[in-house]
Amino acid sequence: MPKTQNRAVMNWIFIFAFVVAFLVVFGGIVRLTRSGLSIVEWNPISGVLPPIGEQAWAEEFAKYQRTPEYLHINSWMKVDDYKFIFYLEWIHRLIARLAGLFYAFPVFYFLFKKTIPWKEFGVYFVMGMLFIGQAFMGWYMVASGLVEKPAVDHFRLTIHLLFALTLLGFALWTAYGHKYGFPDYSKSAKWSTISKLAVASLVILLIQISYGGLVAGLKAGHVSNTWPLMMGAWIPKGIFGAQGFNPAYLVEVPQTVVYIHRWFAFAGLIAVPYVYYAAKKRGYPAEIQRGLVWLIVAVTTQITLGILVVLLNVNVAMASIHQAGAVALFWLAIFFIHRLRAYDHSRS
Repeated sequence: MPKTQNRAVMNWIFIFAFVVAFLVVFGGIVRLTRSGLSIVEWNPISGVLPPIGEQAWAEEFAKYQRTPEYLHINSWMKVDDYKFIFYLEWIHRLIARLAGLFYAFPVFYFLFKKTIPWKEFGVYFVMGMLFIGQAFMGWYMVASGLVEKPAVDHFRLTIHLLFALTLLGFALWTAYGHKYGFPDYSKSAKWSTISKLAVASLVILLIQISYGGLVAGLKAGHVSNTWPLMMGAWIPKGIFGAQGFNPAYLVEVPQTVVYIHRWFAFAGLIAVPYVYYAAKKRGYPAEIQRGLVWLIVAVTTQITLGILVVLLNVNVAMASIHQAGAVALFWLAIFFIHRLRAYDHSRS
């Protein structure tokens, strides 16, 4: 990690992190409106501009008409209908391009001005590679929905999401280092019990978010619009295997995937209060204790939003707020782990 603190670099990374977080949420809107497969080619340069003129729109629409999504789902569409989903995906890609520029120009400027020493460039280089990898993964995901099925591969969608969160977490950790100071990593600091519990809570959150990605890819949110019962039962018959337990059901069958996503959320509702009470018992600073209380409120709110998504049959606005809540929880988790580790270092 870097050692040189700088306020300008901190501001840049925080804004970049916010743009990445916004991309994740906007990507969810694109998915919910079935707009992600509307642009069938990946043209990083020429794709900056949308089609101009009736002939250009007709040609673009003709490409879309050859896709499984049009043939099996949207064959009713006319050019004007197509423009709506096209523009949503085009805006999504445009923001991603701008985010790339917002990374590249400042990092080279800070290097040129020696605000970022060359010997500390490695962290920022990794951020750039993660961004590029996330972009390639995005196209790899889209490509899976242009061949046979009118939907993207749910594994690729989830990996694309996790790439974005890895980039977001890496950027936030670096930005908080600029804000609060970088510990001396040459001196090892023992992981406290609270820090370990916080990491465990983050793992629970990432599993839950991953299942959210699988739910999205499988369109599993539409399986049942009732809660707490699903399909009329607490545990629907055969949900983990028609003839006994089948591990493949855990990641392949929509009913099973959404069932796990519904109930695994409560693991977080158990874990976070446990971290709070452990921190309170060990006399951690009041700032950390207050923050953990707010984190409990955030987890509770997120579960409530998830229930509303179910009851409203995956309403686009509510589902988007729910996804934004997941990103906010991830942001908070990175913050708390960073501060807890700083506390570990201060006590070592």
